[in-house]
Amino acid sequence: MCGIAGLISYERAPETGVLLGMRNALLHRGPDRQGLYMDEQAGLAHTRLSVVDLEHGGQPMYLRRSDEEYVLIYNGELYNTEELRRELLSAGFRFEGYSDTEVLLAAYAHWQSDCLQRLNGIFAFAVWEKHRKRLFLARDRIGVKPLYFTAKDGTLIFASELKAVLSVPGVTAKLDTDGIAELALLSPGRTPGKALLRGMEELKPAECAYFSRDDGLQKRSYWKLRAAEHHEDAAETAAHVRYMLKDAIERQLVSDVPVGTLLSGGLDSSIISSVADIYFTAQGKQLKTFSVTYKDQAKYFKTTKFQPNGDDEYIARMNRYLGAEHFDVVLDTADLAQALNAALEARDLPGMADVDSSLLLFCRQIKDEVTVALSGECADELFGGYPWYRDETIRSRAGLPWAQSTDYRFSFLRPEWREKIDPQAVVMEQYNAVLRDTDIMPDSSAEQKRIQEMVRLNTDLFMQTLLSRKDAMSMACALEVRVPFCDYRLAEYLYNVPWKIKELDGREKGLLRAAMTDFLPHEVLCRKKSPYPKTHNPAYLEAVRGLLYDILDDAKPPLLAIFDRAALEKLLRDAGRAQPWYGQLMTTPQTIAWFVQVNHWLKKYRVDFA
Repeated sequence: MCGIAGLISYERAPETGVLLGMRNALLHRGPDRQGLYMDEQAGLAHTRLSVVDLEHGGQPMYLRRSDEEYVLIYNGELYNTEELRRELLSAGFRFEGYSDTEVLLAAYAHWQSDCLQRLNGIFAFAVWEKHRKRLFLARDRIGVKPLYFTAKDGTLIFASELKAVLSVPGVTAKLDTDGIAELALLSPGRTPGKALLRGMEELKPAECAYFSRDDGLQKRSYWKLRAAEHHEDAAETAAHVRYMLKDAIERQLVSDVPVGTLLSGGLDSSIISSVADIYFTAQGKQLKTFSVTYKDQAKYFKTTKFQPNGDDEYIARMNRYLGAEHFDVVLDTADLAQALNAALEARDLPGMADVDSSLLLFCRQIKDEVTVALSGECADELFGGYPWYRDETIRSRAGLPWAQSTDYRFSFLRPEWREKIDPQAVVMEQYNAVLRDTDIMPDSSAEQKRIQEMVRLNTDLFMQTLLSRKDAMSMACALEVRVPFCDYRLAEYLYNVPWKIKELDGREKGLLRAAMTDFLPHEVLCRKKSPYPKTHNPAYLEAVRGLLYDILDDAKPPLLAIFDRAALEKLLRDAGRAQPWYGQLMTTPQTIAWFVQVNHWLKKYRVDFA
């Protein structure tokens, strides 16, 4: 993976110093090699994390074809590089190396924007057409790799991270009423295409755009989940899923640098680790697996409805089953709290508190051993693993299943902001926008219709929060994390699988269990879903309470420009009571830590109010 940034202006020539500043803001994403391209209208910057074809593949990459010269900067990985290469060779292209970057550039030169229909991978890239003086931008179908931008008065500024956009002189961080509403009611989630700050946008998943002098920025969507009849029975469906998932995992193991897997002992990560272990063993190599836990977790762990058991025994069972070299990463409570600000700066926006900071610390340790890791995101969204898929009361309720605390969140706003914001309207606008765009067969049953709506709500909204977290925390450590369950072919297929097959035998993710039975020990195969592990140590709650108390003791903390002091003090007094903030991942300790992050964000990024 890499970092990309660019500035296109038809009013004045981009300045080299500005592009260097943008590039420097992204050095953590690509510490191996840096590149720069400048002409009268365009400046493009790239930082490279070398993964495939270490000698070649430097960027920006150039290609002359017919009467055009193309300049590419690219962040991502293509998993069907060899198929594309063969097709392009037959069309007359020649290649100096074997990088996917070279193949992507040739694909764009040959097919133009239609190349997107042929790509299987995770990516955000930009192509400058030097003679047409036109820029093309694109993002992968699922939205694994980010691309932020701001466009105004004939100028487009874009980058892999907001910090690089904000590094440009004259670009400032401003919050208006809409941004405050999103911050208070949806964060760490966001409305697709928005980046919280006024004038800041994000290219949506499966969206591409052209930017030119005459037409400005013209965006379009090139893919979405489409409804179709499902003609296979349960056994055929399981066999189909097995083939597709195994193919997705194996394609994503290709690398010229060390590769490992994240192993929680849960169903999804264990499947990936098992397939990877078999693949590596056949090549005479040994897989490396990584797990995270917390100091004194066994002492303080408490069973809940959403987290019925701890990970340790299942990780140990998988270690005995695999032939992998395993690494346990143990995080300390104090470190989690201390890393909250670093996690905020990695994401550039208030995030998931210690759910973020723990992943950041985990990735730092992983990077010591591997440069690429595979992780299990997207399985629950596609296979219906979350509790709100199976709880009919929650499933049938209008609104966002993970945002059932709107009134509680709204109560923290200062009175002057509450007068300007309709909290239910903010949430329902996001909900209804997804439902309006959901493709459903006319004769679908009520159950199938609702499940497809739930899939779209989860892939378009909830999953994007998790993918943003994964990219930001891992790339802050120059670690490339791949997500096999995000293979678009798997998403397309599973979208139309009836619910009775997805919950085969009445079991949570029954289809996935049936498809991958031979890859896991029985105990792991049958394990109920357990979310990303959080610390249960009461010392963490006390640590973040202390941080927020310190903030409130300041003369004029930025936090109080948005949120009510009395409400925050009540939160600190009632901290022993568990209150959901964002699904099962964030409750009272994470809520307090989130406010700590918000204060740091407002101060660090000099956020002003518009």
